[in-house]
Amino acid sequence: MTAYQTAYQTLEARFARIAKLDNALGTLQWDTEVMMPDGAAEARAETTATLSVLRHEMLVAPELGDLLPEAEADNALDGWQRANLGEMARLWTHATAVPADLVEANSRAVSRCEIAWRTARKESDFASLLPSLTEVLARQREIAAVKAAKLGVPLYDALLDSYEPGGRSDRIDAVFEDLAAFLPGFVDEALAHQARQPAVERPLGPFPVESQRALGVRLMEAVGFDFDRGRLDISLHPFCGGSDDDVRITTRYDEADFTSSLMGVLHETGHALYEQGRPADWRYQPVGLARGMSMHESQSLIIEMQASRSRQFLSYAAPLMRDAFGGSGPAWEADNLYRLYTRVERGFIRVDADEATYPAHVILRYRLEKALIEGDMELADLPEAWNRQMTDMLGVTPPNDALGCLQDIHWPGGAWGYFPTYTLGAMTAAQLFDAACRADSDILPGIGRGDFAPLVGWLRENVHGQGSRYATDELLTRATGRPLDAEVFKRHLRTRYLEA
Repeated sequence: MTAYQTAYQTLEARFARIAKLDNALGTLQWDTEVMMPDGAAEARAETTATLSVLRHEMLVAPELGDLLPEAEADNALDGWQRANLGEMARLWTHATAVPADLVEANSRAVSRCEIAWRTARKESDFASLLPSLTEVLARQREIAAVKAAKLGVPLYDALLDSYEPGGRSDRIDAVFEDLAAFLPGFVDEALAHQARQPAVERPLGPFPVESQRALGVRLMEAVGFDFDRGRLDISLHPFCGGSDDDVRITTRYDEADFTSSLMGVLHETGHALYEQGRPADWRYQPVGLARGMSMHESQSLIIEMQASRSRQFLSYAAPLMRDAFGGSGPAWEADNLYRLYTRVERGFIRVDADEATYPAHVILRYRLEKALIEGDMELADLPEAWNRQMTDMLGVTPPNDALGCLQDIHWPGGAWGYFPTYTLGAMTAAQLFDAACRADSDILPGIGRGDFAPLVGWLRENVHGQGSRYATDELLTRATGRPLDAEVFKRHLRTRYLEA
């Protein structure tokens, strides 16, 4: 055994320990959101903080900086090992780039700003948030600067890389400019087409929570969720979390409307399938993790948007919905449910937006946060710039800041560089689903029977089982034959909203 092999094996052992701490933190975070009694909050915060510090100390240990180049010199490493080493180096670089005092200053700024945001949003008062958000932005610029120096990339890309490894804003600019030029006219056409269709009828409730849960579980099983390695629970904000071989998703229920919760369950199931399908041989290694946020979002959107809002799926699901709630009449017919689940409407709120208008919300945020990080606009000008872009792209102007630039917690919470992954994920989902259906002609008929095995099998082979072995662009090109292509997403939108 050579010294180089020893260096690599030592790194694998170190990162396996870090992964197991991540598992503990993931389960604790789930419990905090779902099960923890209010009185345990302080003790839980101490526990998670201690585990987080231990994890960070392990990741920034000086000896890792010596082991990484030693292992890199080993020519005997295979493709998976070399990719694993690259992921180790990327995580180590991000962790060591930011000095401890800046980490602490950013954490304090974010904590203050999140509290201020809650009041500012409630009162629709951006001016009251401006001082604390200015401090957060200043810290994010500092973080961007030190990371950019280490990574050799522009400021915004240094933040983007934490969420989308290898992501570059010059490529996003080109893709989003193409999409932004397409969307306003397309939305006009979609609304006109929709106006010529029969009016949508909403099924009338109430819809008992237990009936909603039972329906959700049945559809999760049809999609392929493994309940021996996962759970469905309730939380204030739906999410997918937990740990390896214990993937936990949550939803929230509205007894007056089952439709939103059901699609939320299917969305989180898409995330969960990715987690349950990651390569078992690399379970505790960085290369075994999911390949960035745009690919993760694509997996949730393949299940929710591409498959579960299709005519095939709703023809299968409509009788199950009727049986679950004792429904009858035109509102419960598959055609009406399809029109309900593909309804287009201009609106102010991103999280309530439909598939056709959602990208405009994301492009707006991406352009604004990039300009703010790079110093091309002043934070005080944000409300005006936000409203102007909303008017240009969506044809609506927010009447107040609560419906405008105060609606998301991402910026007060320090998540700068995250927003573009939402629409990159939607575009990736369309491209992957298109390739899967071309590769296997039984995928859409299978969905119409409630059989997702052909689709999930293709995703297991081409996405889930590849972990982080390849960069996002290479993974997508291997799976679909091309890098990210806006034309595939635009074709999907035209087919669904103009031709159906």
